[in-house]
Amino acid sequence: MDHLWAPWRMAYIDAGATKDEGCIFCTKPAEHRDEENLLLYRSERCFVLMNLFPYNNGHLMVAPYVHVPTILELDPPTLTDIMTTTQRCLTALQKAMKPHGFNMGINQGSVAGAGITEHVHFHIVPRWNGDTNFMPVLADTKVMPDYLKNTYRQIRPYLENPTDRQNLAAPVDDP
Repeated sequence: MDHLWAPWRMAYIDAGATKDEGCIFCTKPAEHRDEENLLLYRSERCFVLMNLFPYNNGHLMVAPYVHVPTILELDPPTLTDIMTTTQRCLTALQKAMKPHGFNMGINQGSVAGAGITEHVHFHIVPRWNGDTNFMPVLADTKVMPDYLKNTYRQIRPYLENPTDRQNLAAPVDDP
């Protein structure tokens, strides 16, 4: 039998056993320990947090500071800030990681797949040609090629200083 050693997954297992009380989208920005909490960027009405258990490297979440369960409860300036911040994230991810595409969206409600239902948030998942393989299907394992802290350090400079903004409407180049 072959073994796949993934000791970093212990953090995920331990988190399930000792789940913190409270909403991460409320507690993490209030702590002002951004690097430790993987908080990448703060705007006026929302912030960007790396997903602790990502679908892919660079999986980001854009969340409003206001604690509401649906986008229906967000005011227009907050919705605008979320989308503008999402554009900023796409630019940063393109420059830092050069993905071939993105999955983006909101899972609103547990039936729609939301893991945290009480605080609405927008997901951005970078994708690369060939980034899916047999591991999730046959071994119920997702292979992550880099540590979260390395990915954090790779993306953050591009969010802090979004110089040379490109046309965000342009498609991402395929290899």
